[in-house]
Amino acid sequence: MPTIRSAALTSGLVVLCLSIAPGCAMDSKWGANAGEAFTLPQEGDPWFESAAEKFKTMQAMRKPNGKAKNVILFIGDGMSVATVTAARILEGQQRGEPGESNALSFESFPYIALSKTYNTNFQTPDSAGTATAMASGVKTKISIISLDDTVEISKCGTGAPVMTMMELAEKAGLATGVVTTTRLTHATPATNYAHSPQRDWESDAQVSRAKDGGDCADIASQLIDFPYGNGPEVAMGGGRRMFLPDTMVDPEIESLKGFRKDGRDLTAEWTASSDAAAYVWNSSGLNDLDLTKTNRILGLFEPSHMKYELDRAGDEAGEPSLAEMTGAAIDVLSKNSDGFYLMVEGGRIDHAHHATNAARALTDTIAFSDAVRTALGKVDLDETLIIVTADHAHTISISGYSARGNPILGKARMIPGGDDIKGIDGKPYTTLTYANGPSAKKDGARDDLTDVDTTAPDFHQPSLVPLNSETHSGEDVAIYSIGPGSNWLTGVVEQNYIFHVMEGALELREKAGGK
Repeated sequence: MPTIRSAALTSGLVVLCLSIAPGCAMDSKWGANAGEAFTLPQEGDPWFESAAEKFKTMQAMRKPNGKAKNVILFIGDGMSVATVTAARILEGQQRGEPGESNALSFESFPYIALSKTYNTNFQTPDSAGTATAMASGVKTKISIISLDDTVEISKCGTGAPVMTMMELAEKAGLATGVVTTTRLTHATPATNYAHSPQRDWESDAQVSRAKDGGDCADIASQLIDFPYGNGPEVAMGGGRRMFLPDTMVDPEIESLKGFRKDGRDLTAEWTASSDAAAYVWNSSGLNDLDLTKTNRILGLFEPSHMKYELDRAGDEAGEPSLAEMTGAAIDVLSKNSDGFYLMVEGGRIDHAHHATNAARALTDTIAFSDAVRTALGKVDLDETLIIVTADHAHTISISGYSARGNPILGKARMIPGGDDIKGIDGKPYTTLTYANGPSAKKDGARDDLTDVDTTAPDFHQPSLVPLNSETHSGEDVAIYSIGPGSNWLTGVVEQNYIFHVMEGALELREKAGGK
């Protein structure tokens, strides 16, 4: 799949300039003459146009509640409504309160909507297709990173690249950033800066092993080779090995080396891009930065994904929290007087759910809420649109007639501290369960949890259908919003509509056309 490098306007049509074209130079006025609205390559795509029409209708119904200078999109990966409810209760109970009347930081936002999360080819979606919808306004297939629905999965050269919020914001002169607790090259963060027919092509090693990898650029390299503006100012998460050559020893774990076969040290290329660019790999490195003098930060805090919040304190090298990364990102991005776009992902909520480990999923959701609270304390809501949502849901459910105040991670009880409620098989059950996953028994029998501490961090909630990994679910997820343009996010909307609200609140196409 050729990587977008630049484009020019010819006879009123957008013509992509691709990496396979020799002598291809970046055009600073792709799709518009100075002062004209910018033309996106995905305009004309039926998914894009349907959401654009919905947005026009909403604009006609409601004037924006202010003018946005900045947008922060928070994505809780796999943060279903049940996840939010259970995390709300757990947070309250951790403070010694019943928990049910507690509220996470974003639950007080004035506007709420529901998002339809399906991919174009799957009822139950994955993170690549759903994040692409939010990043670009175009729904696409499962496993796809910011290419349209014409793509063939895992086949280089198919599908048309769609321009993302990050690319458009850089084109318009805004600062941009992406922060995650997963690998920085994982599906959700990758959709902001990369284009690929396969989400797993995170380094050139994976591309070279693929049957139809062709000359596709790997995801990590696309962050460094980003062709718009001056590139992202902030990129923080895990995934160091995707950025280091296979001859280089990891700075934290000496038994590990990088993955890259092309010999590139992408961390060195990042720091060489500017005198004010920094690369850090632990929390002390981040804390030691003078953010007033640092204009670009690449933070890679683990060889793969970052630690779960429950385990973060035990990391010998030290990892920043999602809230700390979010705060540092806003400090750097806020220096741009034209504004900024930032995507923050609580990515490991999803991973804990796949393991049917509710304790870690909920604790990471609380950490995600803390990151939102940090942002609220650093921005002016008169000029900053904050959207909090999920890419998809999971099969976790809350059931069993437990009394108010009963531990949300505990067994179902009608009286807190009283007797367990039991099924007709005479065995107790937990308030939180999963529809499928690795904790199910192949013979259909249930474990006897009578003497088991189900509130322990390593307990895996029971599931019904035995699978190696619990699956996503297909129900709608919530969208919480506050700030200029938030009143456009109400009702039940297609997930790709979120892009149109963000782009419209910032008026990015108008700004990009004037550059």
